[in-house]
Amino acid sequence: MKILVCISKTPDTTAKIAFTDNNTKFSEAGVQFIINPYDEWYALVRALELKETMNALVHLIIVGGADAEPIMRKALALGGDEAFRINADSADSFYIASQIAAHVQQGEYDLIMTGKETIDYNGSSIGGMIAELTGWPFVSIASKLDTKDGRKLTLRREIEGGEEECEVQVPVVVSCQKGMAEARIPNMRGIMAARTKPLKVVEPVAAETLTAVVNFELPPAKAGVKLIPADNVDELVKLLHEEAKVI
Repeated sequence: MKILVCISKTPDTTAKIAFTDNNTKFSEAGVQFIINPYDEWYALVRALELKETMNALVHLIIVGGADAEPIMRKALALGGDEAFRINADSADSFYIASQIAAHVQQGEYDLIMTGKETIDYNGSSIGGMIAELTGWPFVSIASKLDTKDGRKLTLRREIEGGEEECEVQVPVVVSCQKGMAEARIPNMRGIMAARTKPLKVVEPVAAETLTAVVNFELPPAKAGVKLIPADNVDELVKLLHEEAKVI
C-alpha cells in the first residue's frame, strides 16, 4: 500500500498575527510555523499506523518554498519515508490541489490523506479538489479508517445526529479529523534518521490560480470587563439594557 499525506505549513496557534502591505499580506515576522495539526495528528499518524501494521509506504507532499522544509523534516522524523516539496508559494486551493494531483498521476498511490482543514485559512477544500482532478472517490471528515487487505477501506464519519460507516475501494482521497489517530512526538532516532531521508524539490506544473486575497482584517479588540457589585442590581439592569450586545 502506497500512501501520500498532504502537509501544510501553518502558524503556531499562539502566534501573534499581523498584516503588511496595506493589509493584503500576512506578516511572517516572528511567527513560529508548525505542521498543520489536522495533517499531522490525524492524517499523518494514521498513515504511519498503517505503515506499521501493513508495511505501507508513506510519502509526504507540500506546496511551498524552501522555508517549509524544516516542518517536512519533522514529518519525516515522525516516520514518513520520503518527502516532496512542490516549489511554489500560493494560498489558492485550486492551484495547490492541481500541483498535488499532477504528482499523484506519476506516483501510483493507493491512498491520499489530508487533514480536514488548515488552521489558518480553514478552507477544507483541498481534498475534494484533488479527488476531482484525479477522478478518485472522496470521503470527507473521516474519524476512523480501517482496512484488512489494503484494497478496501472501511471509514466512519460523523453526520448530523449520528455516524455513517462506508466502504470504498482504493484509490481514494480521505480528509481526516479528530478520532482518526492520537498525536505522536518524534523520538531521537526518528529525528536523526530524518536528516538523511529523501526530500525532493519538484518544479510546479502550469495551473490556474482562481482566488486571490484582497484584504485581511483583524477582529475588533475585546472591550474591557465591567464588574458590578452583587447588591447593585439596578446598575446591572441598566447596563444590560444600554450597553450589552446580543451576539
